[in-house]
Amino acid sequence: MKTLKTRTGLVALAIALPLSLAACGSSSDNTSAGAGNTPAATSSDSMTSSAPMDTPSDTMTSSESMDAASAVFGSGCAAVPKSGAGSFNGMATEPVATAASANPLLSTLVTAVKTAGLVDTLNSAPEITVFAPVNDAFAKIPAADLKKVLADKPTLTKILTNHVVAGKIAPDQLAGDHKTLAGTTITVKGSGEDFTVGKMDAKVICGNVPTANATVYIIDGVLMP
Repeated sequence: MKTLKTRTGLVALAIALPLSLAACGSSSDNTSAGAGNTPAATSSDSMTSSAPMDTPSDTMTSSESMDAASAVFGSGCAAVPKSGAGSFNGMATEPVATAASANPLLSTLVTAVKTAGLVDTLNSAPEITVFAPVNDAFAKIPAADLKKVLADKPTLTKILTNHVVAGKIAPDQLAGDHKTLAGTTITVKGSGEDFTVGKMDAKVICGNVPTANATVYIIDGVLMP
């Protein structure tokens, strides 16, 4: 009888042991699988919640804007719009006549350029320097005289092209004599950030303004041939 009980116990033990091992193995596999899935889920969540990075175009736009604004000099630059098409950053992206048309300081000049039919000529020029009189510069001319000039296209064209020089002239190359598109020569005097232009000594009030095809020096006088 005792022998029978012993055999029965051994049989029960033999059956229970594999079941126990199988259960342990199953639990270990589930734990391992869970551990393997956790990093993947964390990585995915991390990528989803990451803040978007600046695109290269955004970075370039910011850099170009800073360069356009930092290139200029002169007390008159403060009157140029801070943003929009007429700002330094806006003007830097457009050809010179189009750029000037967005700047409220140059509205009289733009009217004269349109009247003379020079918009396409200036916009299509590969590289030029423009001495651009502000509105107050034209206001110094007696109204009757200005009206007469605006009505005389050849004379108006001669005056306007007397403000344009071939090539983009940097501030450190500005002083000296320059041949204009009118066939005349204008003399720039000064250095650093203090320059006068022509026989009337028109003062550069905002210099080295970049546009897509020109460098602009805004002046306080009209340069007569």
